[in-house]
Amino acid sequence: MDAARLDPELRHLAAARTDLSPSLLGIVRDSLNQRRADTARNVNYAGVEIDEREVASVPVRIYRGAAAPSPVVIYCHSGAFVMGNLDTDHRQCVQFARQGTCTVVSVGYRLAPEHPYPAGLHDALAVLDWVAQNALELGVDTGRIAVAGSSAGAALAARLAQCAAHGAAPPVVFQLLHQPVLDDRPTPSKAEFVDTPGFDGPAVDQMWRLYVGDESAPVDAAPGRADELSGMASALITASELDPLRDEAVDYARRLMSAGVATELHVFPGTCHGFDSLLPDWETSQRLFDLQGAALRRALW
Repeated sequence: MDAARLDPELRHLAAARTDLSPSLLGIVRDSLNQRRADTARNVNYAGVEIDEREVASVPVRIYRGAAAPSPVVIYCHSGAFVMGNLDTDHRQCVQFARQGTCTVVSVGYRLAPEHPYPAGLHDALAVLDWVAQNALELGVDTGRIAVAGSSAGAALAARLAQCAAHGAAPPVVFQLLHQPVLDDRPTPSKAEFVDTPGFDGPAVDQMWRLYVGDESAPVDAAPGRADELSGMASALITASELDPLRDEAVDYARRLMSAGVATELHVFPGTCHGFDSLLPDWETSQRLFDLQGAALRRALW
């Protein structure tokens, strides 16, 4: 890829790659976990109460940014299904709770390849069910449940929204999908962006093999394969221009709109996958956070 296509603020990252080779996965995980733990320790969470629980052996972190009974967002972190924990998107969860004036329940779902599909989805569904069943204790409003996620976590969030629309999960009124993983099938952006920072086409292929093996992904793993999208919760989908996952995000937004689902789509020019985590204080990342917070407030209040 021509590095000149990257925004000048991102060009110093042009040579960075994500290698999910099994022999390196442990090292990559440890590096990410350390970086995000360091970041989490320095997050200003003034105005947000944070609590940790365990739900059916699934760790969750609860961020309360509003008085009870508040809207609630079930959040699934990024990490290509194989990396990450509750620290991974800690800053984003604080932002959502504060700017969305809501409670956020972040899910520490099990990771592949040790726990391949459908383990992570089962964990996310268990937490969504738990929140709905324990709303009074948690101080949340079951009539205002949203789901959200970044990258692979957005795949889980999208599938939660689909299950809710089909009556297989508690009702959901909004879905927020950032740079979502949605489909294992080829796209032009996967073919084009084979050497982009943050995430690239080869890493996407590695991710799917680690998550579902060598077979085609079922709808539960790849929500973009769903044939019927009518009746789903309204959506905000945000994507990066220079991301192998761009086309599936744009296509999913188009299909939601065609199915009559109120959908807002934003593609950030000159950005790569994970730009908001790589440079959270950057003006473009702040615009993303403001956009997400405003969308949550509109949908939940």
